[in-house]
Amino acid sequence: MNDPAGGPADQRTDERTGQQIADTILAGFVEYMASFRKVSRRASTHFTNREWGDREHDANQRLLMHRSTVLTVVERVRPLVDGVADRRGVWRAGRSHYRERIADRSDFGLAETFFNSVTRRVFTTIGVDNDVELRWFGATTISRGEGRAELFTTATRVRDTAAMVREILEVAAFDAPWADVEDDARRAAARIDSFLLEEWDSLSADGIDMLRPVFYRNKGAYLVGRLRQQNRVTPIVIPVVHADDGLRVDTVLVTESHASRLFSFTRSHFFVEWSNPSELVGFLKSLLPMKSLAELYTAVGFPQHGKTSLYRSLYRHLDHSHDKFVRTRGTPGMVMAVFTLVSFNVVFKIIKDRFDPPKNTTRDAVKRRYDLVYNHDRVGRMVEAWEFENLSFDRDRFDPELLDELLETAAESVRVVGDQVVIRHVYSERQVYPLNLYLREMSTEKAVAAAIDWGWAIKDLAAANVFPGDLFTKNFGVTRHANVVFYDYDELMLLEECRFRAIPQTEDPADEMRSEPWFSVEPGDVFPEQFPTFMAFPSDVSSEVRRRFDEVHADLYSAEFWKGVQDQLARRDLPDFYPYSERLRFRRSPSSDADTSAVESGACG
Repeated sequence: MNDPAGGPADQRTDERTGQQIADTILAGFVEYMASFRKVSRRASTHFTNREWGDREHDANQRLLMHRSTVLTVVERVRPLVDGVADRRGVWRAGRSHYRERIADRSDFGLAETFFNSVTRRVFTTIGVDNDVELRWFGATTISRGEGRAELFTTATRVRDTAAMVREILEVAAFDAPWADVEDDARRAAARIDSFLLEEWDSLSADGIDMLRPVFYRNKGAYLVGRLRQQNRVTPIVIPVVHADDGLRVDTVLVTESHASRLFSFTRSHFFVEWSNPSELVGFLKSLLPMKSLAELYTAVGFPQHGKTSLYRSLYRHLDHSHDKFVRTRGTPGMVMAVFTLVSFNVVFKIIKDRFDPPKNTTRDAVKRRYDLVYNHDRVGRMVEAWEFENLSFDRDRFDPELLDELLETAAESVRVVGDQVVIRHVYSERQVYPLNLYLREMSTEKAVAAAIDWGWAIKDLAAANVFPGDLFTKNFGVTRHANVVFYDYDELMLLEECRFRAIPQTEDPADEMRSEPWFSVEPGDVFPEQFPTFMAFPSDVSSEVRRRFDEVHADLYSAEFWKGVQDQLARRDLPDFYPYSERLRFRRSPSSDADTSAVESGACG
């Protein structure tokens, strides 16, 4: 018999509903993980059969998988809580049951993120809702796979390094033949021995732990491990390509810097199939201690959990720091209000309410461009942007001038509620050194290198069917590896949508002096001859920088160059992008000499 005040009968009903909520969300998570592993498993077949178009299709499908499954689960659980008097109480009961159900799962961290994704949509959460979410901003443990023989194999030198490498390649057990495995083993061994002598002063090594799961991305397969000598450890990555004549080792990466670029926030996500993702990430963390868990989870295909890791890290950092959110260094944008917490190395970008001329775009158009970047191959040249909704921070953590600016220019997204600043919509990106400041503040030698790499970045983006729109140096940045990347997407468009034109000739000198063009200009028209104006270097930068840039990249000012890239895109005759410098490859193409190759950038991916 029901008690009007909420007696035992009501409690039993709420308990059953809580169990249904837990079962429904867990079933959705299991469905998501099964689909994720299925599509990840296909990567091996695509590599074996050289089915590069199918790989691209799977990459797009996987990016949508988490969100679509969450939305389906939301529709399933809403009827369970709608009409219930104590919606939050029932949800807390569901949370308790869910926690018990996932306690022994190897992917429980991902399961927590899935639960919270559903919760935030059901309750339209603003900020952090301890009452209904699975929340923890403290320290967490993560296995490094030290004692898991099933996670990795260990190769030791019995005869020589070449034999050890041969063993690694054979254990990988690809379903395609090697073109010349003996030659590959010798080349790889020479690279490893050179590293051991130059960096560790000895050819001795305790062994190489190689992960059993293979990492796939674009046209490459990557064997990832760690080289050990006493208390020393360094990453070792063996990229394998499937050439016309069979499998070949493309290079060997044996430094933290080179391996870090492989897992960069400027690259597309890997396909890698393993039952315990946190264990896999833990192994990677042991090789790349400077990489955040957010970056590593994202790199192996879990950007939603990467967002969760970043979110938790930010709030934990706020609890253990005192600096305030401030404007970022660099030239203020016309479309985005950009700020940072200097001690956290991340920037936050909020779309402004209005855009001053000459900007002619809309909020929805800007969001579509960021979505395009999220779904596009970033080829090592575009910074990953994480999209957040309904964040909340203490008001006293904001610099007063910054907060006033946000409330004035982005009131549609930012409001103050009591002592909280609530942000309805925001993007976050890893902080990089603005290129215009880098050119001013670094030595001429470093400025020249960055300027030349800027040109390669523009060409890499073009080869990937991306035109930045705004080519100002302020829209590009320099990573800690000295690679130039693009991060301002509000004018970005597909290269195939552009119409590159030469400026028509005129016989009237007065035409040259007009403030408006004397010829017709249609939407989508681009005039590369005008690029030197937009691509101007800061006035206090050495003229040597411009001279060296023009020596290498003057073709950017020609409509013929851009039309040629468009022709390549139409023919699908595109360069292959590698997440390491062309100079490191064992077999270089004839046209890949330094400063002349369309992919010689050191940051392709």
